[in-house]
Amino acid sequence: MNVARLTRWPAPLGLVVCCLVILLPNTGPGEQQPTPVKPAPRVYPNRLTPIRNPGPLLADHPEFVEPVRETVRFEAPTLIYDQGADLDVRAWRFSYNARGIIEIPNRLRAARTAVIVVHPWGVDDGQGWNTPEPAGAADFCTPERNHLAGRHTRAIINPFLKALRGKVALVMYSLPGNEDPIRKKLYRSFGHRPGAAERAQGAKELRARLTGFNYRGGPLPERLTLSQERPVADYFRQFPGLDAGPHYNNAGFWDLPIPVTRDLDVDPDDVVVYDARGYGPLKEFLIKQGVRHVLLTGYATDMCFCRTTAGYQNLAKDFNVFLVGDATLATFPANPSPRFATNAAISLASLDHLITQVSWVRFAKR
Repeated sequence: MNVARLTRWPAPLGLVVCCLVILLPNTGPGEQQPTPVKPAPRVYPNRLTPIRNPGPLLADHPEFVEPVRETVRFEAPTLIYDQGADLDVRAWRFSYNARGIIEIPNRLRAARTAVIVVHPWGVDDGQGWNTPEPAGAADFCTPERNHLAGRHTRAIINPFLKALRGKVALVMYSLPGNEDPIRKKLYRSFGHRPGAAERAQGAKELRARLTGFNYRGGPLPERLTLSQERPVADYFRQFPGLDAGPHYNNAGFWDLPIPVTRDLDVDPDDVVVYDARGYGPLKEFLIKQGVRHVLLTGYATDMCFCRTTAGYQNLAKDFNVFLVGDATLATFPANPSPRFATNAAISLASLDHLITQVSWVRFAKR
């Protein structure tokens, strides 16, 4: 714009244009606006104060999780303190170099926190998706173990979600596969929120689809062909410890629409994440919702909980993740209880991640 020509325009118009010229940013053609300056990193005082006579951790539900009994414990300063914080989340991690467990207070904003349940599969729960007989495997691999996980869900995870729903930004569940037509009618996803009539129709279609499947698979092998040189390898190749393929589960079992377990009271505003979409869309959705923190619950601690789309290996790259150590169960082959397997999986994760527990997450607006 030629500012010199403003003298030929009426005075009010010239004044307006002159003001616009002054207020416009001083950038040339093709130049971009400067990016906002990020807040400077803060210096964290890594003071470790010994805790005298500490009690065990994860001790509220010993039926499901063996308590952590390390007695060398330290208290560290608050790590996260959000402006307007209203959610207390105490957490701990283990350090070989510090020679013990470090407990860390945190103050989060609930409105910037998501609660995610990894793989709450609705198997053997009355919805119609059942473990195939006589030798099929799904979820915790036997009906009895799946019923145990259902008790855990009802006793721990469902009350935890109820206490935080309406306060946190999101309650979410991750499930295998893609958003199929039936589950699209049942659950809110990143791009769709079904109404009541749609959900009712989806429930009918789900029931028909699941109960219409043949849950009869093949039997265990009666004879194996073993070589003289490598009989052990041949034995396990023909009779592995876990085969959830079409022989035992029947073809098409894993194509069925896996529902959220009925042991959870799913709210219409809760969101389902589908593994097949990958981590990128989940990350983008959480960021758009203003989420900075994740309270992670679900199954199975040693597998899905860490390595699937909504597992902590992905989420910890972009969010402040807290593993809720008594709101998860590990797989437990060769044992009647998940207690020790869950303890071991959580303890290993504590080398690089923060662990909390249900009783340590408290909504406390001040």
